[in-house]
Amino acid sequence: MNFIQKIWLRAYDKHMRVVLPEGYEPRTLQAANEALENKLADIILIGDPNKVKKLAKDLNLRYVLEQATIVDPHNHGKIDEYAKLVYDLRKHKGITEEKALNLVKDPLYLGVTMIKAGDADGEVAGADNKTEDVLRPGFQLVKTSPGISNVSGVFAMIFKDPEFGEKGLMLFADCAVNPDPDKNLLAEIAITTADTARDLLEFEPRVAMLSFSTMGSAKHTVVDKVTDALQIVKSRRPDILIDGEMQLDAAIVPDVAVKKCPNSPIQGNANVLVFPSLEAGNIGYKLAQRFGHADAFGPVLQGLAAPINDLSRGCFSKEITNLIAITACQALLAKSKIVQ
Repeated sequence: MNFIQKIWLRAYDKHMRVVLPEGYEPRTLQAANEALENKLADIILIGDPNKVKKLAKDLNLRYVLEQATIVDPHNHGKIDEYAKLVYDLRKHKGITEEKALNLVKDPLYLGVTMIKAGDADGEVAGADNKTEDVLRPGFQLVKTSPGISNVSGVFAMIFKDPEFGEKGLMLFADCAVNPDPDKNLLAEIAITTADTARDLLEFEPRVAMLSFSTMGSAKHTVVDKVTDALQIVKSRRPDILIDGEMQLDAAIVPDVAVKKCPNSPIQGNANVLVFPSLEAGNIGYKLAQRFGHADAFGPVLQGLAAPINDLSRGCFSKEITNLIAITACQALLAKSKIVQ
């Protein structure tokens, strides 16, 4: 059973409510239909019900027509309640009641407001919107998890060679959000990605903090940032197996690790790679995807108090379905932590 099959199995019939603000987007509707057919989540679509139903009928999406909840952003029973919630959350920033009412008519803000109000458990968007527009409502209304100051994006990379990572599965971060993290943010990225490995993907993380240097082989301020971040992680979370700074080959090839960092507890068997910058991470995952023929799932956003996940505007409907399942699993984890 592969990674995504396990995610589907964990999401199956748990009835997590995933809101999809892009209710008119054909790929999103096709993904919603597949998610409902396979009982991956209860789906909430935002859009004019007549238009959404017509498109679903044209696309022959029976499960959307029969099972999806469709919320009209301009005409629903909770619009005043949601506007008051947004006003209360943002009035310290100078928002007016009129502005709050206008915001909750925006599908991206409405979706996040539904999560904040307890009427949805997670959101998937971005097939028809820019990342910054998807994330902004989450930052403003849901905010970050306790003890976390920022959000990062992780890719699950599935390699054909099972010798890499966790039987071919590796996590790459941050590949989506933070252009130039300082040492504290880089430490947070390492911690949240290790937690994603442990909680969402159910494997024990072996984290490598990557650089162009291995254990002091080069001197530079960007190397210092990585080593400082490493010490922060060790201080805050001694339960995480982590090492650095190290070059990629020392992180994932045992024979190279023996030569470059023989005393490293990672021993060339890292399954989580933390890149020193967004530039490196984004290039790294795309190289692995294109040249290494790895399957890339993500970005999955980490650090928000509720799961709000972003898509590439060039995504396929299957990618949206998979991200709905991942979002449902994240929502299950969030609920379990509240119960604890």
